[in-house]
Amino acid sequence: MDTRVPPLPMDPGFAADLRRRGSDPKKAEKVFARVMSYTHHALPDPPASADANLCALLPHDAVDRLSRLPNLLLGNIVSRIPIKEAARTAALSRRWRGVWRSTPLVLVDSQVLPEGTEVTRAHARRVTSAVSAVFAAHPGPFRCVHLTSSCMEDFHGLLARWLQILADKGIQELVLVNRPWPLDLVLPATFLGMTTLTRLYLGLWKFPDTAAVPRATCFPNLRELGLCVVLIESRDLDFILDRSPVLEKLCVQGNLFKLSLRLVSQSLRCLQFIGCFVDEIAVVHAPSLERLIHSLGWTRDGVCTKVKIGHAPKLHSFGYLDPAIHVLEVGNIVIKAGTNATPSTMVPSVKILALEFRCGARNDVKMIPAILRCFPNVETLHIMSRETDQSSSKPNPKFWNECGTIECIRSRIKMLVFYAYRGDRSELAFIKFFLGSALVLKKIAIVLANNVFSSREEADSKMTPLRTMKRAKDDSKMLVTGRNPDGGNIWSFKRGSDFSLVDPFENY
Repeated sequence: MDTRVPPLPMDPGFAADLRRRGSDPKKAEKVFARVMSYTHHALPDPPASADANLCALLPHDAVDRLSRLPNLLLGNIVSRIPIKEAARTAALSRRWRGVWRSTPLVLVDSQVLPEGTEVTRAHARRVTSAVSAVFAAHPGPFRCVHLTSSCMEDFHGLLARWLQILADKGIQELVLVNRPWPLDLVLPATFLGMTTLTRLYLGLWKFPDTAAVPRATCFPNLRELGLCVVLIESRDLDFILDRSPVLEKLCVQGNLFKLSLRLVSQSLRCLQFIGCFVDEIAVVHAPSLERLIHSLGWTRDGVCTKVKIGHAPKLHSFGYLDPAIHVLEVGNIVIKAGTNATPSTMVPSVKILALEFRCGARNDVKMIPAILRCFPNVETLHIMSRETDQSSSKPNPKFWNECGTIECIRSRIKMLVFYAYRGDRSELAFIKFFLGSALVLKKIAIVLANNVFSSREEADSKMTPLRTMKRAKDDSKMLVTGRNPDGGNIWSFKRGSDFSLVDPFENY
């Protein structure tokens, strides 16, 4: 997992407070480092590369053809190199003197310090000073600003001024990640006035209360919003959605407050909740929605997340749906074990479906046929196999033989991906049923579980029954591979919201 900016050392006062409460500061630091890792892994890549370098040294008899390029091309070059190098181009020649100042600003503050620098609060203050100097020197507009390397807690008033400068200078893309302890520093509400924003990513903040924000506040150009470990209430998320008329991508990761979302949006194409505590996701009216992803979801006290699918005629990719933590509702009908398939309980647009369940748990298994019958046109099915809780009652060994025809398996599904395979009898029973029913199946991929098989020979022995199973389609191909580091789940926004990838769940 990529951590582009490691966490700052914990403040001694906060560490002492943790000890008084019986917690180990070092363990807390490890947890926080992991949170930072996931947060930075989810962030969009900056347009300026840390590896880019503009060399001004030429051989004695060489011709400087680079400086003869049009201003537009020179500005494009400057916007793709680290901010330190970009500002220094003014010293190359008279021709370059005004290029940086006339080019829409691209600032990635993590590139201010030398690569590999062990970040301390002193280093963070150096970054803060450098950012302030750049903001003062560049007249704008600001194309892209990534602020991830300062300790925001130390200069909260300055941050508010920064945000006002960004608003005044037409910021288009903003990534703003906090790095203090604790995690409840309230983000200044100044950013709510940035009408030029097209992409906004916030990390490790407490979202400001929008109750007192003027109703006229609007993000008329915002197309992509990412919230990474942001403490945000449902009403505040609704506030942003209601005022973002062209928003296409909404991604929420690691929210600790219980969220309920009632989605009404003409423009949204991708909705992702990753590692969140969600009470309800209700897709009421979303005519442009193509992807609905809820990965690594969790609940409290056995309360399930309600997932309601209303008007979403373009919904193409959906998952991970887990019968243990989700209640699926199509239209106004709650899907239960044994629910009859009718046009009012079907979502015919879905072509890629991802399910997560325990093949050895009776309640999970009983729900799978009913769920699959809701998606009659699925062509690719992803199954995340989970270990069965010892308290779960086991399914009837004859269940799959008696469950009847599942139309999407019989005549639609061309590819099955089965993650975290352990070789349990319950897993074999499901796969045997599937292979024996799938008439158009072209490929099945089996991804082995991690830390289960002690040797390659043991893994091969667990695969033998699969290779000898009778298949409805003899020429279907089987691929066996080692466990994916991410376990098949979607951990970051990038894959789920990348529309150049046909299948956002393909990860093996």
